[in-house]
Amino acid sequence: MKKSIKKIALAAASLVAVATLAGCSSKTVVSMKGGKITQDEYYKEMKKSSSGQSTLQTMIITKALDNQYGDKVPASKVTKQYDALKKQYGSSFSSVLSSNNLTKSQLKDNIKTNLLTEAALKDLKKPTQKQLKKQWESYQPKVTVSHILVKTKKEAEAIIKQLDDGADFAKLAKSKSTDTGTKSNGGKLDAFDNTDTSLDSTFKAAAFKLKQGEYTKTPVKTSYGYHIIKMDKNPGKGKMSDHTKELKAQLYDTWLSDSTVMQKVLAKVIKKANVDIKDSDLKNVLSNYVSSSSSN
Repeated sequence: MKKSIKKIALAAASLVAVATLAGCSSKTVVSMKGGKITQDEYYKEMKKSSSGQSTLQTMIITKALDNQYGDKVPASKVTKQYDALKKQYGSSFSSVLSSNNLTKSQLKDNIKTNLLTEAALKDLKKPTQKQLKKQWESYQPKVTVSHILVKTKKEAEAIIKQLDDGADFAKLAKSKSTDTGTKSNGGKLDAFDNTDTSLDSTFKAAAFKLKQGEYTKTPVKTSYGYHIIKMDKNPGKGKMSDHTKELKAQLYDTWLSDSTVMQKVLAKVIKKANVDIKDSDLKNVLSNYVSSSSSN
């Protein structure tokens, strides 16, 4: 979620930028020595800029999504995700909002937009059997491991020797590991699957090869040093038919980050909305989406 909060901040900034354009066009936005700037003047300049046109795109898409998928995103769903973010950031939540120029209300609005976008994707793009099979090739269920991190290969090999001789893994993690975030808990890490990006790919590959209770017999080298990994819980990959739900979820997560996929999805949303742009200077503001829709 920490990555998505940056996207939430950018989306909020885009929406706020156009808020001052509402109301009477002759209303003064700025007064100063030498004259004033009216809303009409500000609007004329805004619509010339790429940021102004991008803001209009965002507003059109958000309104269309809300109209078509608002019933799928109740307030309780927005609140649940907001509360999860608040819990994740803990005491630093307010400062994170401030540093991203977000208010609590803006964060909730943008969470809703993200959920509406996800609802549109799931409605308008269904995974094929071929796509599910391809995802299955790299799929791994969530596993839980513990690890011991040391600086040198020699240290790691010595610890493996101790484990072979019957030493307790958790006790060695507490006394030997340089990972201060996990050593006090016996080296235990949060559960992860094949889509996790917080762990080194080499680390994940070595972990997924282990059966429950096994540990790596050779040190696993990453940019952090040398690891000894122990598999605490591995449910096993099983059959593809048992994991259809998880495979679809992984595909949707991938597609949400794929600009080409999302452009085509949003093009369908816009087409259904029958958008009529009255200002001739902004007629082409949705040209990318219109061309995507016609090419589908």
